[in-house]
Amino acid sequence: MTADGLAPGQIDTSRPHPARMYDYYLGGKDHYEVDQDAAAHVMAIYPSIKTCARTNRSFMHRATRWLASEAGVRQFLDIGTGIPTEPNLHQVAQAVAPDSRVVYTDNDPIVLAHAQALLHSTPQGRTSYIQADVREPERIVNAPELHETLDLSRPVALSLNALLHFVPDEFKPYDIVGRLVDALPSGSYLVLSHCTPDFDPETWAKVVEIYRQGGIPAQVRSRAEVQEFFEGLELVAPGVEVPHRWRPDDAAEATGVTDAEVSLYAGVARKP
Repeated sequence: MTADGLAPGQIDTSRPHPARMYDYYLGGKDHYEVDQDAAAHVMAIYPSIKTCARTNRSFMHRATRWLASEAGVRQFLDIGTGIPTEPNLHQVAQAVAPDSRVVYTDNDPIVLAHAQALLHSTPQGRTSYIQADVREPERIVNAPELHETLDLSRPVALSLNALLHFVPDEFKPYDIVGRLVDALPSGSYLVLSHCTPDFDPETWAKVVEIYRQGGIPAQVRSRAEVQEFFEGLELVAPGVEVPHRWRPDDAAEATGVTDAEVSLYAGVARKP
């Protein structure tokens, strides 16, 4: 059974799932009516949720390119992958370094159903997929697919984008991140983005309640709380920042949206 009490491969269409709602925000088609209904309720309260999702996606692309080009990383572990939306992380990394290797992880069986899109690697590189929940970090770090694809004696970029706001404090998210980072060697990186109530607390209280009513655990966090995930690591400039100002490709990207519209913090940090 999975952490949600489902048999492996079983898709629960009785309640919304964050990966499928995110797909809806990005304009995808791989979601169910229950996901669309929940997403519509969020959009009624927070109309810029699609802007939030697109800005987060853009941050993932820039951070991955930076890691592959500037930091020389050739191995990536992406947890909370979500439904494939091109370009996927491996496509971004392999466009810079064709020999990049990527392991994707998600707990939604619908992502597994689309895994072929995630596994279409360059000949020089490699990708693999693990169906697992971030709340079970040992299952991820001990998975045969991980060790067959990545060399854990060499640096790995751990990507936790738009994921940890679905891991409330009762699941000990800081401990989970610590256990994942501990499994990686010196020179590895943590890439993280996280929704925040800092710019509009009342709206985000309502958004969190919609997710919880749909059976989705949710907890947004302040800048200080997001920064705590990077404790013991060396933050890459500009540190923990709203994602549209994390190394934007151009000035328009940095100024084209407001902080409240995005309501995310993001950062990249190196393990000493």
